Amino acid sequence: MTKIEKVLYTGKTHTTGGRDGSSRSDDAQLDVKLSPPGSAQPGTNPEQLFAAGWSACFIGAMGIAAGKRKLRLPADTAVDAEVDLGTTQGAYFLQARLNVSLPGLDRETARALVEDAHQTCPYSKATRNNIQVELNLV
Repeated sequence: MTKIEKVLYTGKTHTTGGRDGSSRSDDAQLDVKLSPPGSAQPGTNPEQLFAAGWSACFIGAMGIAAGKRKLRLPADTAVDAEVDLGTTQGAYFLQARLNVSLPGLDRETARALVEDAHQTCPYSKATRNNIQVELNLV
């Protein structure tokens, strides 16, 4: 396990009520009602929040990879993240797909940026060898 030498930022939230509760960040920039996945209740769920965080981080990592190649990411770069919650033999697990759109880049360059980003993105590192992850160029 890698130990962080210098902390750049700490996200802090206070959550009550679990999947039927709410979560608020210490700076009040995040204040969400939570609801179970697939329910008709108002609110978001942890899988959606994880997908949003991972996709945003992944775009940042692709930007770093592009910069190393003296390239810029297309203005309309997008990542559609899909995080599944499921069960196997009664135990809960996650799996994910990152569907990456890099319009205007040739497929070889786009694939290289995606692969590089997957090596550097902290979310990708946290999930590596822990959950099934698919990287798709769309």
